[in-house]
Amino acid sequence: MEQSLVQGMTSQAAFDGQPANLVTLQNSHGMQVVLMDIGATWLSCQVSLAEGAREVLLGVNTMADFIAHQSFLGVTVGRYANRIAKGRFSIDGQDYQVSTNQAGNTLHGGVEGFDKRRWSIESQSVSAVTFSLVSDDGDQGFPGKVNAAVTYTLTDDNQVVIGYKAITDKTTPVNLTNHAYFNLMGAESGADCREHRLMIAADRYLPTNDVGIPHGELKAVEGTGFDFREAKLVAQDIMSDEDQIPAKGYDHSYLFDTKRDPEAPVAVVTSPDGRITLSVFTDKPAMQLYTGNWLEGTPNRSGGTYFDYAGLALETQFLPDSPNHPEWEQPSCFLKLGEEYAYQTVYQFDC
Repeated sequence: MEQSLVQGMTSQAAFDGQPANLVTLQNSHGMQVVLMDIGATWLSCQVSLAEGAREVLLGVNTMADFIAHQSFLGVTVGRYANRIAKGRFSIDGQDYQVSTNQAGNTLHGGVEGFDKRRWSIESQSVSAVTFSLVSDDGDQGFPGKVNAAVTYTLTDDNQVVIGYKAITDKTTPVNLTNHAYFNLMGAESGADCREHRLMIAADRYLPTNDVGIPHGELKAVEGTGFDFREAKLVAQDIMSDEDQIPAKGYDHSYLFDTKRDPEAPVAVVTSPDGRITLSVFTDKPAMQLYTGNWLEGTPNRSGGTYFDYAGLALETQFLPDSPNHPEWEQPSCFLKLGEEYAYQTVYQFDC
């Protein structure tokens, strides 16, 4: 772990007045990831190449920058990732109003989502760490007490495995994901994520309005710029669809086929130089592709700021505003007493 990262993230107190705790995982190939208990955050991901390590995850080096930025770099987001229209939904005829924090809607759990909490370190080893969090009944307006856990594992196959679990004592929507931004040329390289090649194994995407709320039905990707079923440059069709204009690029969810091969990747990203390929595997029903369209001004690790399209996020999750759309072909986003929320996403790096 770089000493500057340790010092920068621990020399200043976090939200609760105490320093953060950092955990480093390393495998036999020299790959290294750094995690933090604040936000159960994936801070760093260094992939080992012949000439040395390449940092492929956008991030910051100081707690001050972590607190200041609003781009959710590498954090675990919840209780409900993505957006809920006007922060409203109903359960068994009872209406709920939860915290709104973006254009009158709820984004990533509200004003004080899971990314702004100190998670407990339940266990750790050379290759894995588990963070846990208790979200009380009424937290940000959500019903039910939720006990959540996120486990990060680094394997000797250069896989970062993220396992999510949660239970509740009352029916409530739960949707946990990681908001890592990837730039496989190097986070501080100045490379543009639109020059990466991308494949997404999905036939449908979800159109949204100018504030990211779904409108209408899922739409076929065929014949649109949202079609990534065959790998292509992200730049090839960006801004070519009316649906992309308000978002300034891709910031949309893709729904996977329920009958897909669970052993096949849902997304594959290749660096412009061809040195690193990232394959994503998940049992989540959908994934949000976000091409970093509004990253301008977000602090980086070198004392400067990132620019728009500096990295792309591949957020595995339920579709946005799912609490208000039971008709969509995916498992229910409502977790009930006696059930367990249990999902896994794998980011595999080949070089």
